[in-house]
Amino acid sequence: MKAAVYDAAGAPQVLRYADIPDPAIGPDDVLIAVEAISIEGGDLINRRLITPPQPSWVVGYAAAGTVVAIGSNVTSRRAGDRVAAFDLKGSYAERWAVPVGRTWRIPDGVDAASAAVLPISFGTAHHCLFARGALVSGESVLIQAAAGGVGLAAVQLAAQAGATVIAVTSGTQRSCRLLELGANHVVDRTAHDVVGAVRQMTHGLGAKLVVDPVGTTLQDSLAALAPEGRLVFVGNAGGGNLTVDLWPAMQANQTLSGVFMGPLFERPAVRSSVDALLQAVADGRIRAIIDRTFPLSEAAAAHAYAETAKPLGRIVMIP
Repeated sequence: MKAAVYDAAGAPQVLRYADIPDPAIGPDDVLIAVEAISIEGGDLINRRLITPPQPSWVVGYAAAGTVVAIGSNVTSRRAGDRVAAFDLKGSYAERWAVPVGRTWRIPDGVDAASAAVLPISFGTAHHCLFARGALVSGESVLIQAAAGGVGLAAVQLAAQAGATVIAVTSGTQRSCRLLELGANHVVDRTAHDVVGAVRQMTHGLGAKLVVDPVGTTLQDSLAALAPEGRLVFVGNAGGGNLTVDLWPAMQANQTLSGVFMGPLFERPAVRSSVDALLQAVADGRIRAIIDRTFPLSEAAAAHAYAETAKPLGRIVMIP
């Protein structure tokens, strides 16, 4: 099969398009003929920083396609099922063997690209907002990096939950798009002080909930948080130091929750939320925003675009 592989960590150009053997399928796995691949932040970090454990390593967390074979223990899937999937490696290929517990059936009417994008972006946003953030209608929520995959999902879900949504982004075009998707206010971080703007929008109180997928913005997120507010930080898209001064947070009785979704996707509550979110896409209630599509053979160019072009939403590759 064809795959995008790399032998050493580095710039996007370390990715090459190559022939490699089809993956082995374990007793609890399904083998997927991949139709669309979502480029996730973790893919970029792994390629840039993590030495692959073996040559011709296939990176990739997320994809969607059709089941072509099942392991001996699998009873919940069969050949021909259309599924979205998550795993910690292997999606940048024409075939992908994934534990069945990390797959979701794709409802009728949902295309493969949207299905590939949804589990990580919307599943993460849903968990941050509701399971960890305990968001309720009428509260204010600040969403950092709102033009990214998790941010765009969080804006839509928070707006539909009846929250007052404050989205942080850069540029007029992104700001207009976020308002269309349900944000009540947008702060252009290149033109305004985010903390001051949030304080003004909340009449000096601060946001009751902040969702921060950036990491390097944690100090500002805390400064924009209301007393007894909740901060949920997920990932480190900014790639910087996560050290912050927690003394003011303690004095303000604020709650900080870290989220790392990798181990959570097989939990029943998370699995069912992703099923419901896929159905919401089918029903037209939410949208998986895709900035651009590349062929898998141009994975290096796709990664370069993801790191330099400030895309609005996810980037998808097609084998």
